[in-house]
Amino acid sequence: MSRIPLGVLDLVPISSGSTAAEALRNTLDLAQQAERFGYSRYWFAEHHLNPGVAGASPAVVLALTASATSTIRIGSGAVQLGHRTALSTVEEFGLIDALHPGRLDLGLGRSGGRPSGSAQGPRPTTTPVVDGRTPNGLRIPPRFSFEHLVASPRFLLQHQLLHQPGARPQEYGEQVEDILALLRGDYRSAEGLEAHAVPGEGADVQVWILGSSGGPSADVAGRNGLRFATNYHVSPATVLEAAEGYRAAFQPSDDLEKPYVSVSADVVVAEDDETARELATGYGLWVRSIRTGEGAIPFPTPDEALDHAWTEEDLTLVADRVDTQFIGSASRVADQLEQLQEATGADELIITTITHAHADRVRSYRLLAEEWHRR
Repeated sequence: MSRIPLGVLDLVPISSGSTAAEALRNTLDLAQQAERFGYSRYWFAEHHLNPGVAGASPAVVLALTASATSTIRIGSGAVQLGHRTALSTVEEFGLIDALHPGRLDLGLGRSGGRPSGSAQGPRPTTTPVVDGRTPNGLRIPPRFSFEHLVASPRFLLQHQLLHQPGARPQEYGEQVEDILALLRGDYRSAEGLEAHAVPGEGADVQVWILGSSGGPSADVAGRNGLRFATNYHVSPATVLEAAEGYRAAFQPSDDLEKPYVSVSADVVVAEDDETARELATGYGLWVRSIRTGEGAIPFPTPDEALDHAWTEEDLTLVADRVDTQFIGSASRVADQLEQLQEATGADELIITTITHAHADRVRSYRLLAEEWHRR
C-alpha cells in the first residue's frame, strides 16, 4: 500500500515576520529537496488577497521551479478557471512545456466559474460513516458550509478585481473541453473556425481536475476520462463523496483507461509526537483566518498562536480541519496516510505541510519520505 506515490502541494506560505521573496526562495529550495527525497510531483495552489500566501500565479512559480529542478513532475493544484480563458491557460502552460517537456500537470479548478449543466450534484457514498468514522477508522467530520465565505467582502472584492467588467465566466465543462481541444489541436469555434495555440498545442501535459465534492468537478473529470484530485485537507467531510462521484461518472479516454484519484492531506511530521504537535500549533489560527473570510494570515509561531483567546465559535469554525490534520512521528503519520488511502481508494496521495520555520517544513517532508519508502 505504501508504494503508492506521494506528491507535494505548496501554497508558498509566508511566515510571520517574513516576506513573499523569502517564501518563494523557500519554495524553490523545498522543491529541490522534495525531488531528492523521492516525491513524485510538486504542485502549486492558486490563492488571491491572502497576506500569508504568495502563490498567486501557479504558472509563474512553475516556470521558476522547472528551472530549479530536473525530474520531479510539477503542476497546478489548481489553476482557477473562473477568471481566465481556455486559450490563456493553454498558452501559459505551453510556454513552460516548450522548455521543460513532459513534466507538467495542468490541474484545473472551477472556483468562480459557472458549474457544468450536466453535473448530477453530490451523491451519497457507499462507504458507511458511523460516529464520524469510516470502518477503518478514518475521521470524517460534519460537513462545513462555505456559504459565508462566498458572501464575504474579501471574496466579493477578489471576484471584482479578477474579472473584467461585465465578463461572464464560461460554463466549466465547456471550458475544460476547449482546453483539451486546444491541447490536441482540433479546436473549432461554433462557426467552424480553427484556432491553434502555439505554444500549447501538442504539449505533453497531464490534465487533472480538482474538486471537493461529487458534483460538477467530479462529473467533468469523469466523463472526460481525466485524472481527479480531491482534498481531505480542505473539505474532509466530502472526500468520500468526491472520489466515489468521480468513479461513478468515469468514462475511459485515450489518455486513461480507468479512474485515477489523488487525495490530499495536511501533515506535520517531526522526530516525535510532542515536537510535531508544537510545530503544528499555528495551524488552527491560520485556518481561522481563512474561514472568517479575512484571508490567510502569515503563518504564526507557536507562541503567537497560543496568545490567541479562542472562543467556542472559533473552535467550531476550525474543528474539521484541525481534527483531520495528521500530526506526529513519521511512523504515526504514515499509518494515518495508509488509512486515508484505504478509505478513499486513492492511487496516490499529495501532502501539504506548513510550519513557521522552513527547516522544520523540509524536515517534515524528509522524515515522511524516509518512512514511506521503508514500508
